[in-house]
Amino acid sequence: MPAQRLIERQQTVAVAESCTGGLLGAELTRQAGSSAYFKGGILAYCNELKASLLKVPREVLREHGAVSAECAAAMAEGARRQAGSDWALSVTGIAGPGGATLDKPVGLVYLGLAGPQETQTKRFLFQGDRDQIRQQSVQAALHLLREALQE
Repeated sequence: MPAQRLIERQQTVAVAESCTGGLLGAELTRQAGSSAYFKGGILAYCNELKASLLKVPREVLREHGAVSAECAAAMAEGARRQAGSDWALSVTGIAGPGGATLDKPVGLVYLGLAGPQETQTKRFLFQGDRDQIRQQSVQAALHLLREALQE
């Protein structure tokens, strides 16, 4: 968990979640004292909330869809801006069992990380059932933040 590193650096994190449904925020707040580093989160499952709360441009949603690197980046940047945090993580994907297309299969997940210097995204294709995909997404997001905090 990147909590100790955030505390040492006196930095904060926020989250924007879609397919994980709040699991990432729950994991970040599992330990006592998490208010020292966790600002909050926005659970934006539908595109309307992605656009209105996180300010994901409607063109991004129209041209690339909610499950895309472009959307993950915009979600992370929106969460960082709205929370006033140093860092923000985003998760968007298809946890299944439905919702897949030929181009976007079950298990496709994009993570976003907006930080003080840049925004990065990562694409994953996780295997397993809905719960496993959601848990893998959370662990991958935490790992992404942990790596960024090591730099």
